[in-house]
Amino acid sequence: MKLLAFIPIRLTLLLILGILIGYFFSFNLLYILLFTTFLFLLLAGIFFFEKNTKSILFGTIAALTFVSLGIYSYTAARPINYSSHYSNRQNTKNELWTLKIKEVLKPNQFSTRYFASVKRIGNKQVSGTILLTIPIDSAKQNLAIDDEFVTFAEAKAISPPLNPHQFNYKKYLENLGVHHSMRIAHEELVKIKSSQTTLLGIAARTRNHIIEKLDQENFGADELSVIQALLLGQRSDISEETYTNYQKAGAVHILAVSGLHIGILLLVIQFLLSPLKNVPHGRTLILILSVLFLWIFAFIAGLSASIIRATTMFTFVAYALYLNRPSNTFNILALSILFILLFINPNLLFQVGFQMSYAAVFAILWIFPLLKELWFPKNKVVRYFWQLLCVSIAAQLGVLPISLFYFHQFPGLFFISNLVIVPALGLILGMGILVIALSLLNWLPNSLVWFYNEIIGLMNSLIAWVAKQENFIFSAISFDFIQLLLSILVLVMGIELCTKFNYKRILFFLLSILCLQGWTIYQEYEAHNKSEILVMHQTRKSLIFNRNGGDLSILTNPNNTPDYLISDYKTAERIDFVQYDSLKNSYALKDELLLIIDSTGIYPKSASHKILLTQSPKINLDRLLDSINPKVIIADGSNYKSYVERWKATCIKNKIPFHYTGEKGAYYFE
Repeated sequence: MKLLAFIPIRLTLLLILGILIGYFFSFNLLYILLFTTFLFLLLAGIFFFEKNTKSILFGTIAALTFVSLGIYSYTAARPINYSSHYSNRQNTKNELWTLKIKEVLKPNQFSTRYFASVKRIGNKQVSGTILLTIPIDSAKQNLAIDDEFVTFAEAKAISPPLNPHQFNYKKYLENLGVHHSMRIAHEELVKIKSSQTTLLGIAARTRNHIIEKLDQENFGADELSVIQALLLGQRSDISEETYTNYQKAGAVHILAVSGLHIGILLLVIQFLLSPLKNVPHGRTLILILSVLFLWIFAFIAGLSASIIRATTMFTFVAYALYLNRPSNTFNILALSILFILLFINPNLLFQVGFQMSYAAVFAILWIFPLLKELWFPKNKVVRYFWQLLCVSIAAQLGVLPISLFYFHQFPGLFFISNLVIVPALGLILGMGILVIALSLLNWLPNSLVWFYNEIIGLMNSLIAWVAKQENFIFSAISFDFIQLLLSILVLVMGIELCTKFNYKRILFFLLSILCLQGWTIYQEYEAHNKSEILVMHQTRKSLIFNRNGGDLSILTNPNNTPDYLISDYKTAERIDFVQYDSLKNSYALKDELLLIIDSTGIYPKSASHKILLTQSPKINLDRLLDSINPKVIIADGSNYKSYVERWKATCIKNKIPFHYTGEKGAYYFE
């Protein structure tokens, strides 16, 4: 494997191993710092006395050093490990919290959401980030980055997923360093007028000003939302239909300002500045202006973490182009920057966007040269599109395992979107920047607005057409973590085989395929021999899953088809057939009698093993327990919380197990 010949990638792999160890095991920050320092000193001593970096001793200590460095970087990057973190404060319920908005999140139909830095609790300075949720009906005015305010609200731990195979939002936020949330009304906030302005706040206000100017132009609603995403990294206004179309067409990366946009923009800038090569120190001037323009674009796009990451990468690419050694230098710099980024923020390793970005970069560096050599067209235009197709296929192969694991789908016509849109993306970005500049100067002609609107509309139409080709969109693909690892192994072995064709590599490639197929067949066998019954949690509804092998029977209220719950469960559990039935008053489930009491409050006096309370029945639970004497009381999400609290207290008094799905999650019948 040629990539392993680079020292930066070896060190990066060791750092990643250390980060993973730190992720799965807890370490004392001081002890791991001392241990890492000791290893560095030991490594320096071995180098000083032996002066041989190829010895086994030096290699072993170096490996341990960088693994330890990865453990330390992850442990140090967790704010909760510091004594100043707000979670280490006791009795904060009636304390005054001072918060500062650091990031505006995409709102939903019920509330606006923000990440806020905790500055003080009472008079005590603290640190940490909290998720702030404000109901829309109470949000008089949306908050902005750098807004600082005080409130008496209470911080609550973020709830884990209540149903199997749901997205784990709690774990996602923990990887971002967020462990608690606050839900408060806008009138409970007292804004501080003298808050300190940050660079991120200035960037956000600049972007908001540009958006306001573009809103005044005659752009269509869908076109304007896509323009804001392409140029400003603002995706909150994109309609669900448009975003879904881009997802199905395999072009959703176009809507996120990332390395693709920054790279194309760098090429456009270099092309426009190429006449400066003829002036004294022209190449140096091109480098300075290119980097300056890239960071100006990053600034107006909001300086998000992904934009800063991409701009940093292509700043070094610009320097590599300046040195006239773009290929080899880019390979080394790409790996070096990966190491630096992970050392500074090891939590990036667990973010899907970061994983897919670098998977695509590695795949292009590794697979693209092999694909390009398969054919060399003499016609320059044909050669350009052939190489573009090769890049697209290489990137797609790189992200395919990750995409299947997280999103369980694969767009079969991704190459159509990329072949048509990517070549035009330079024109779209360049014209978009011109539109923004003229709009800010109030010089934007209506003809240019119309023309740019038509271009974006045409792109949206093409994406919509590709998305409608349902036969080429492979969705609901069951793909677990073991399949992810084995598919990466198959990909690596396949590329190694293409690099050098011999018996040993053929054997390893075939063995990797057999392992993947064997695990998939085993999972299918397990799925078709599995049976379970569970009460799911759904707000204001009742829902029971009765699963028998590949068949799923859903017992629920009339007109209730919770697609998001069913699709997640169906995909993960490899369900082939789904049928619906209405809830009855009682069921015999796994040799146990389940009695369901709904809003009518009517129930038979016969004995029952378990009781499910739904739709907030008005019953005397003490009397029910005396007459039926059940083993367990279950309350689902259809009940009023005040009723649930009263039932819980009654069960505790009578020493009867009580399970509320809104607190403990789905209930499994044993």
